[in-house]
Amino acid sequence: MQIIRTLYLHSSRKKPRPPAARGRRPKSVLPPKPPLASGSPDEPWGPVLPVAAHLRCRVVRQVTAEMVMLVGERVPLRRDRRRINCHVRQISMYVCHVVLQISLTDIGYSFGRDRTTVGHACNVVEDRRDDPAFDDFLTSLERVVTSVFGAPGGREHA
Repeated sequence: MQIIRTLYLHSSRKKPRPPAARGRRPKSVLPPKPPLASGSPDEPWGPVLPVAAHLRCRVVRQVTAEMVMLVGERVPLRRDRRRINCHVRQISMYVCHVVLQISLTDIGYSFGRDRTTVGHACNVVEDRRDDPAFDDFLTSLERVVTSVFGAPGGREHA
């Protein structure tokens, strides 16, 4: 009876982990990330985006936001701020695609959106260019971005 009691007590107790295993996290079940230099399009996570394209998209978004704030007449309300942020993002995506000639996939990756969303943003901005004031604003923004980054392929901005 003493043996059964001893076995029962030992089996129900928590067994202490060895000191080396304490504080360690379990290994991840996800496959390892690809090296940054590979960039092959058949990677399971998609191609590794060049840092330059991501930074260019970030700078274009900041320049666009600053120019929109310069043009704005009043301090926007909460609802208007959301709308303005959406317009800034759409305009930035359009300028990145048209002026800097970055692919829709890379732009979408930079903004955390899908390439179809970037295509929709380009269509929306292109439709809004019918308004002369908006067209003038967009032309000036394109000129600023061209002066900051230069024209891709060595062509001059008209």
